[in-house]
Amino acid sequence: MSFPLLTATAALPAVGAIATAAVPAARRTAAKWLALFFSLATLALAVVVAVRFDPDGDRYQLTESRAWIKDFGVRYELGVDGIGVALIALTALLIPFIILAGWHDADPLETKSSRWRPTQGFFALILAVEAMVIISFEATDVFLFYIFFEAMLIPMYFLIGGFGDRAHSGSDENASAQRSYAAVKFLLYNLVGGLIMLAAVIGLYVVAGNFSLQEIAEARANGSLDMATNTERLLFLGFFFAFAVKAPLWPLHTWLPNAMGEATAPVAVLITAVVDKVGTFAMLRFCLQLFPEASKWATPVILVLALVSIVYGALLAVGQRDIKRLVAYASISHFGFIILGIFAMTSQGQSGATLYMVNHGISTAALMLVAGFLISRRGSRLIADYGGVQKVAPVLAGTFLIGGLATLSLPGLAPFVSEFLVLVGTFARYPAVGIIATFGIVLAALYTLVLYQRTMTGPVKPEVASMPDLKVRELAVVAPLIALLIVLGVYPKPVTELVNPAVKHTMSDVQKKDPKPDVEAAK
Repeated sequence: MSFPLLTATAALPAVGAIATAAVPAARRTAAKWLALFFSLATLALAVVVAVRFDPDGDRYQLTESRAWIKDFGVRYELGVDGIGVALIALTALLIPFIILAGWHDADPLETKSSRWRPTQGFFALILAVEAMVIISFEATDVFLFYIFFEAMLIPMYFLIGGFGDRAHSGSDENASAQRSYAAVKFLLYNLVGGLIMLAAVIGLYVVAGNFSLQEIAEARANGSLDMATNTERLLFLGFFFAFAVKAPLWPLHTWLPNAMGEATAPVAVLITAVVDKVGTFAMLRFCLQLFPEASKWATPVILVLALVSIVYGALLAVGQRDIKRLVAYASISHFGFIILGIFAMTSQGQSGATLYMVNHGISTAALMLVAGFLISRRGSRLIADYGGVQKVAPVLAGTFLIGGLATLSLPGLAPFVSEFLVLVGTFARYPAVGIIATFGIVLAALYTLVLYQRTMTGPVKPEVASMPDLKVRELAVVAPLIALLIVLGVYPKPVTELVNPAVKHTMSDVQKKDPKPDVEAAK
C-alpha cells in the first residue's frame, strides 16, 4: 500500500495541535517552538504533494479511498487536482508566518495562578484550523468535506472570542463584549450556512445514492444520473449559500469586518487568507462540477452580487477609520473579483480566480501582519492615531507600502496578474460586467494610498516618535512574503501551469468554451 501522503499532510498539524496543547503550563516557549516545528513539517509535506502532482496526469491524484460509514455510503475519499494543490501549499506556507507573527499574542493572558494555558491553546487552535482546512481541500467525499467545513468553525470561534485583539481605546469590559459579539456573529452566520448545506447534502444523497464527488460527476456526465431541473437548482442553492457565507459574498459578508477587526492580526490573516478560501474553492469543486446546469442558470445573479461586493467593499474601505476593518472591507472587494472570475465561465477568468486566491492570501498576509506589528507598538487600530511613521520606522513603513501596493494590484506584484486574468476573462463574455468591475481597481488605489498617507507620512506624532522599527522575528515574517509577491508578480508560471489543467476540466464540466475574439489574430 502506498504511503497516504494526503492523510499525513492533514494529520500532521492535527497531531501538532494535540502535542502543543499537552505541553506543561510552565513551558510556554517550548509550546511555541513545537507549534512552529509542526507547521514547518506540514509545509515540507505540502511541498512533497506539489512535487508528486503531475499537472498533465489524471484530474485527481494521490487518491485515497476507504470505507467509513457503509450504511450511508460515506467513504474516506481524498484526492487533489491542481487547484487543491495550490491552496494546500498556500495554507501550509502561511501558517508558520502566522505562528511567528503571533509569538507573543497570548502572553498577556498568562497568569501564575491560572491553570488555563492560553499560549498552548492559542497555537494548538491554529494548528487545528490548518488540519481542517487542508483536509477540506483534499476531500472528494461530499459528506467528509461537510464535516470539516463545519468543524473548523469551533477553533476559529475560540481564536476570535478568547484570543481577540486588545488594542482598544475603550474599557476592557467593552472590548471583551465586542470580541464576544464578533465571535458569536461569525459562528451563527457560518452555522446557518452550514445547516442549509447539510439539507442539500442529504438531498444529494437521496438523488445520487452516494456522496462520492467523482462518481456523481461521472454519472452526471455520462447521463446515468439525471437530476430534475428544479432539484438541481435547489441543491445548488443550498451548497452555494454556505460557500457564499464563507467566501464572503455580499450580502452575507457582514460577519467578516467584525471578526477581522476583533481578532489579532495573525488570526485575521488565518480568517481571510486561509479559511475563507475554502468557500471559493468549493464553488469550483462542488457547485460547478456537481450542478453544471444550475451554475449556468444562477450565473447572472451571482455576477451582479460579485460586482456589488467589488464596489461596495472598496467604497466602505475608503471610509474606514480602523486599519483592520479597512483591510477586511478590501478583502470583501477582492473576494468579489475571485467569484467574478469563477462564474465568468472562461478559462482565463477561472485561472485568474484561482491565482487570485493564492495571491490574495500572500498580499493580505503581508499587509495585515505589518499592520499588526504597527498596532502592537501604538496600541491603537485607529488611522487618526498615526502619522509620520516612515521617519521613525522606515523598514516598517516600506513593507507596509509594498503590502498596500500589492493590495491595489500594482503591475509587477503578484495580485496584478490574477486581477488582469479575471478582468480579461470577464470582458470576453460579459463586457459590461468587466467595465463596472474596473471601478474596484480605482477605489483600491484610493483606499490604499490614503491609508499610507495618513499613517506613514506627514509630521511625526508624539505617540509614535519613539516607535521601534521591525525586529528580526518580524522581518523573518514579512520579508519572505514580500519576496513571493515580487517573484509571482514577474513569474506566475509555476502556479498557472499547476491550475490550468484543472480549470480545463471545470470548463468541461459546465460545457463551456471560451468566446472567440471579435478580431482574428494575424497569421
